[in-house]
Amino acid sequence: MILYLHGFRSSPSSYKARVVAGRMAALGRADQLICPQLPASPKAAIALALAQVAGVPAAELAIIGSSLGGYYATWLAEHLGCRAVLLNPAVVPLKNLEQQVGVTTAWHSDEPFEFKREYIDELRALAVPAISDPSRYFLIAATGDEVLDYRDMVAHYQGARQHVIEGSDHAIGEFADHVDEVLAFCLPKAQR
Repeated sequence: MILYLHGFRSSPSSYKARVVAGRMAALGRADQLICPQLPASPKAAIALALAQVAGVPAAELAIIGSSLGGYYATWLAEHLGCRAVLLNPAVVPLKNLEQQVGVTTAWHSDEPFEFKREYIDELRALAVPAISDPSRYFLIAATGDEVLDYRDMVAHYQGARQHVIEGSDHAIGEFADHVDEVLAFCLPKAQR
């Protein structure tokens, strides 16, 4: 089972989420992918993610997290003991999201998106100072990420499998070239 967690103000309609969904469908495994619309509240997003994978054994679960979804994926992987792939993950989102407090719209719709000041404390509560088992993590980071610094990612996931893409961008525009490598890490060998 794979749980995909999108980034801040994003959705299951994001490019990377659609690439993963398309590849899982092509493999005949669309039913093994969960990709919920995450609420703005980090506490509510984690509660939703936990509910979505309740009862799935850690050995059969992998989480793919993009940007803020990578921050959530790290917390979940630490608490559930499962594998996680981080795609240009937020490492310290507090410094970037303070300026996002207020009402705006989601990236893939005109739906209002409200990020409240109390969500900063909710994010702080999900901080993982250091990962406990680097072998359960796979980082894909782009040096050209215009939103987050890839060096923070590389340092935070030290010892984990890492694929640093020279150039690219926050969205990882060539993600389709990497999706098979991501899924190979996520799916247990017996399921491939």
